[in-house]
Amino acid sequence: MNGLENKQNLTVLAIESSCDETACAIVRDGVVLGESISSQIDIHRLYGGVVPEIASRNHAVNVNAVVDDAIHRAGITLEEVDAIAVTYGAGLIGALLVGVSYAKGLAFALGKPLVAVNHIRGHIAANYLAHPDLKPPYVSLIVSGGHSAVAWVETPTEMTIYGSTVDDAVGEAFDKVARVLNLPYPGGPEIEKLAQSGTPCIPMPKVHTAGRYDFSYSGLKTAVINYVHTAGQKGQAINPADVACSFQDAAVGVLAEHAVALAREKKSKHIAIAGGVGANGRLRQVLTEKAAPYGIHVYFPPKRFCTDNAAMIAMEATVQIRAGTPFSSLELDAQATLPLKAKRAN
Repeated sequence: MNGLENKQNLTVLAIESSCDETACAIVRDGVVLGESISSQIDIHRLYGGVVPEIASRNHAVNVNAVVDDAIHRAGITLEEVDAIAVTYGAGLIGALLVGVSYAKGLAFALGKPLVAVNHIRGHIAANYLAHPDLKPPYVSLIVSGGHSAVAWVETPTEMTIYGSTVDDAVGEAFDKVARVLNLPYPGGPEIEKLAQSGTPCIPMPKVHTAGRYDFSYSGLKTAVINYVHTAGQKGQAINPADVACSFQDAAVGVLAEHAVALAREKKSKHIAIAGGVGANGRLRQVLTEKAAPYGIHVYFPPKRFCTDNAAMIAMEATVQIRAGTPFSSLELDAQATLPLKAKRAN
């Protein structure tokens, strides 16, 4: 128990700094009062990906201004906040340390409790911001740069992982394929944009894994790289749009198949998507089409809540507080790798 389980108008200020977005949001009982994000995409695009040291430095420069801006947009004072939440993992360790250190200092100065949030659980909770009617149990399809998994969310704080990636995550594969096609960072949106003018005419492998619901993207990524390099060595022209479209269809198709299969196994009529790749329009289309014949409804967060943001962190903190989860101590430390603390299905 934490003493705030039944607090009316529960107001949480959250900080997210796991990668290249410095973000703060204030959420009151699932409603976003104000939020602010400082993006570093233009900076890291120069290098073709996120440079950890540069990201950390920019977080340190931006975090105070971002918090002030979010408070201003929310129209409240810091004293009206009931708890301070922060992403403490997983992510870039230096970037995480900036957010964690700032949140601990803020919690101490204000005398407010501190809530430690797992970044991926935040992505799952993003669904509650747009769909307050969504209640466990349901299937969650987790798709991001570092995670690909399909889970059974049993309660607001408990879940079982039925399948996960055995190598590359889907978002990682998107970025690597974008790089071989000479597309700018971040690769996911660029692949989607290019694929719109292509056709899925290039055969792509469908990898089978030992686990029924597991994913593998290393072979698919390698197949694209080999296709492009082989054509180059032979002096043959390729159609980048067809490559992007063929890769994208193969990548999102298996995600949709596994999510729908688990929902059918669990006799669930609800699938909720979580993570940055959840913003991909083709994934949304394919998943909806595959779920419809079975009467399964698919929940998608707004695209702005799919990518890294602090509102989802505040929402997950709200879920934890309402469930009576104990608060964190001021000895909280950042963790570059962090398990979901979920059971694994046999």
